[in-house]
Amino acid sequence: MREQTVTSGKSTKDWYLASFEVLEKNLNGDASSDIQKIRKAAIIRFAELGFPTTRVEEWKYTDVSPITKINFKTLHGVRTSQVTHNDLVRLGFSDFPSYHCTFIDGLFSPDHSLGSSKQTVRNLVRLPEGVKIGSLADALKNDAGILLNHLTRYAHYDENPFTALSTAFLYDGAFVFIPDGVIMDVPIHLMFISTTHEKEHVTHPRNLIVVGRNSQVKIIETYVTLANDTYFTNTVSEIVLGENAVVEHVKFQNESTKAFHIGSTYVQQSRSSNYTSHVISMGGSLVRNNVFAVLDGEGAESTLNGLYLGTDNQHIDNHTTIDHAKPHCNSHELYKGILNGKSKGVFNGKIKVRKDAQKTDAKQTNKNLVLSDNASVDTKPQLEIFANDVKCTHGATIGQLDEEAIFYLRSRGVDLKKARDMLIYAFANDVLSRISIEPLKEKLHIITHDRLEQS
Repeated sequence: MREQTVTSGKSTKDWYLASFEVLEKNLNGDASSDIQKIRKAAIIRFAELGFPTTRVEEWKYTDVSPITKINFKTLHGVRTSQVTHNDLVRLGFSDFPSYHCTFIDGLFSPDHSLGSSKQTVRNLVRLPEGVKIGSLADALKNDAGILLNHLTRYAHYDENPFTALSTAFLYDGAFVFIPDGVIMDVPIHLMFISTTHEKEHVTHPRNLIVVGRNSQVKIIETYVTLANDTYFTNTVSEIVLGENAVVEHVKFQNESTKAFHIGSTYVQQSRSSNYTSHVISMGGSLVRNNVFAVLDGEGAESTLNGLYLGTDNQHIDNHTTIDHAKPHCNSHELYKGILNGKSKGVFNGKIKVRKDAQKTDAKQTNKNLVLSDNASVDTKPQLEIFANDVKCTHGATIGQLDEEAIFYLRSRGVDLKKARDMLIYAFANDVLSRISIEPLKEKLHIITHDRLEQS
């Protein structure tokens, strides 16, 4: 496949439509495949929807026009940059035990997926029987039967234009398949690295994670960069939990301060399954994280945690939807934001309880700490309840540091700066401490502390 060649001067929407035509021409014999039919339907839907404006309720507080003003270059299966072992070390996520799977500019890199440290990182070929971890592009050729049972089934591209765009340009990403009854002893780490390019570029990483009945796994999904460039990451993950499956999922986003990141995670849960999400956002100029969890089996439980740190002119938006589709399900949600400089945070959390979802127990909390007069937060917790025998609560707070707490610390010999640092870090640690992957939690503690010190 080749890089796109598209006539300049087009509107942004037309630019992507023309880019899709280039993609289609380069598919050769795959142009009539089942997945290409889905791509075609998605680009048609994108053409109908266009990019959202602030007049659309779901995008009321997030203006995506900075994304629409740049004709980002689509990389059609072309890798133009090299990543070294030292680069991985510098990024800081290659030295703890995991099944390591690396993607460079949206493309699977087998050379970097065998582990940067042979003593600590598991080789992908030594997986438990039946487990598959690797490239979605390869799986489309070799495991199409498994993929087509799930791929694009939960990420509804008819509703979200960015999901439609991702589906239209679906090419590579991570494919993880855990068969029934497998308990993974170490986490699976999916690392997405953006590198330097001559022109602004866009990648559409597409991830499918299928976890069978009675299986357990921990997934780490990181988005990092080697250059402070302008680029656009538009990623979609679909996570499917079988009956009694247990999944802990950490998404860490620390991309370029000039970058745009739109990420959507769609979770489908079966009976008695347990899904825990931790979304940590630090980088990016404009960031939007969507998490959609459907509790589609009795006894399912979902926990969504989030931490977003904004500074300078960053805009970080978190939208969550927990859909209680069946009775006797529980959900818990805690998102916290720390905003400094002229940054802006957005939280929109929706809990939906369908008519037959009796005995639902759902709790949602959003807390925001505003550290400067120019920072701001828009928060909108929502409940949509169509059942009558439920327990549902939600709440949101926006405030500054507690002056009494600062006075208390200073009265015990702590200087003002140290007192403020301690309170701010304790606020963030409430979310970080909930991560059960100890090596990762330690690294995130260090990164968060350094980030707060810098801002």
